[in-house]
Amino acid sequence: MMNLLHWRLLVAVADVCNISRAAEEIGMTQSGASQAIAQLEASLGFPVFTRERRYIGITALGEQVVEHARNMLSQLNAIRVLADESRGLNSGRIRLASFPSVTSTLLPGLLRDFKRLHPGIEVVILEGTDEEVEEWLAADTVELGMVMNPGPGRADIVLGQDAWVAVMQASNRQARHAKAYGITLKELADQPFILATGGCVVNGKSLMEKAGLQLSDIRVTVRDWISACKLVGEGMGVALVPESALPEELRNLCVVPVTPSIHREFGLVCSPSGNSSSATQALLKGLRRGVVNS
Repeated sequence: MMNLLHWRLLVAVADVCNISRAAEEIGMTQSGASQAIAQLEASLGFPVFTRERRYIGITALGEQVVEHARNMLSQLNAIRVLADESRGLNSGRIRLASFPSVTSTLLPGLLRDFKRLHPGIEVVILEGTDEEVEEWLAADTVELGMVMNPGPGRADIVLGQDAWVAVMQASNRQARHAKAYGITLKELADQPFILATGGCVVNGKSLMEKAGLQLSDIRVTVRDWISACKLVGEGMGVALVPESALPEELRNLCVVPVTPSIHREFGLVCSPSGNSSSATQALLKGLRRGVVNS
């Protein structure tokens, strides 16, 4: 069955003449976009696009469909603008504080649809450590803050979690066995260690201390998760990093699950000004809908 996402995809493909780029633009996978286009064409009963190697063209009937789709999306946007204006959402600014590892991985996708639905509202990202995020929330200098491991009931919305994993050099003797069965913090504590903080209080050192352990041989301390992984690949030690912060290229690296598993949770917390901001509450409402539907 055709839905709004199908029509947005249709117009995006027509604009860029490439399914992969169109999928990225609206937040879909390439395979999901290809399947959606096939479903749409099957529902219409005729091809909208022509495929010639890497180039996507439009059929004569397809051009008419795309024109109607553009008009439909434009009218829907006009309705949204009217609704926003009635609620005072036609303009505004939201200051959202976050720490680096989340700014680059979790936030872009979450904010994309909100920007499309509310183009008049500006979302300003302020990046700092997790301690600085807490300070900005307490001082009411931001409307929203991304908080790591918020206490029960504190977060206005919990956006997700990811697991801590050990990163070892692929040639490490323990790596193959550990990849299959996992590795404990105790087994990691005595190894040469690359400590990455990610600008966060919660890191490999604090995880060890919480478990009643101490790192006995910290070779290097860095802020960036990717830098730590590169040092591991050079054989300088092992590291504990969040799974979402792993580099795309894992050459010379072996990613090992920690057992028992340890996770970090992300939640958005409102400041007093955020609680009274219509724009901020609209963003939270949209994110809640996205989290429920994901």
